[in-house]
Amino acid sequence: MRAVILRLGRVVKGRVKGPGLFWFIPWLDVIQKVDLRTVSFNIRPQEVLTADGVPLKVDAVVFYRVVDPCLWVTRVQNGHEATHALAQTTLRAALGAHTLTDVLTQRRAVTARVEEVLCAASTVWGVVVERVELKDLTLPVNLQRCMASEAEAARKARAKMIVAEGEVKASRALMEAASGLSPVALQLRYLQSLSSVSSSASIVVFSLPTELLDVFISHQPGLSTGDTT
Repeated sequence: MRAVILRLGRVVKGRVKGPGLFWFIPWLDVIQKVDLRTVSFNIRPQEVLTADGVPLKVDAVVFYRVVDPCLWVTRVQNGHEATHALAQTTLRAALGAHTLTDVLTQRRAVTARVEEVLCAASTVWGVVVERVELKDLTLPVNLQRCMASEAEAARKARAKMIVAEGEVKASRALMEAASGLSPVALQLRYLQSLSSVSSSASIVVFSLPTELLDVFISHQPGLSTGDTT
């Protein structure tokens, strides 16, 4: 805590008084007490229109402290209210210059820009802005639904692409495996697959080459291959 003494409307020469005991002239001096501890305040939710035209409701918290009590008393009438109003306008201007994607993905860069602007504007008041943090970002309900639908559609599209790529790789692997098998090995692999079928299965499908059907059909008089369909 520091004390700034005003005598007849002017600051008493010398550094600010305190902490501890100090002398002043009653009825002549006016004492202004200044707290040098860090002060925080919440910026109420602000309606912001981003650079890509998306409405966004943002609230933030600002931390600042007084480093020059004389400037804090003489340069601004109500330093806390002035800093609060400056933080509101700076936050709206900073977020309005970025797109929604930048605000969501580059959150720290946006807050750093707000800190820089606040420090430059409030230095003449004897204030240092230590930190600015975005507490919450709220999108309209309709926009949230649209973004959720878009994200779901994108996930489904990626899933279908992954399944299609897997099918392509599996078909290529089967083609390569089949090209390397002899007819005897292919028949043995087929029998091995049949043996792996559970004994509880009531239906087993056997594959027969169409050439065998042609042999049987050729021995039947009055029938051709096309009549079997």
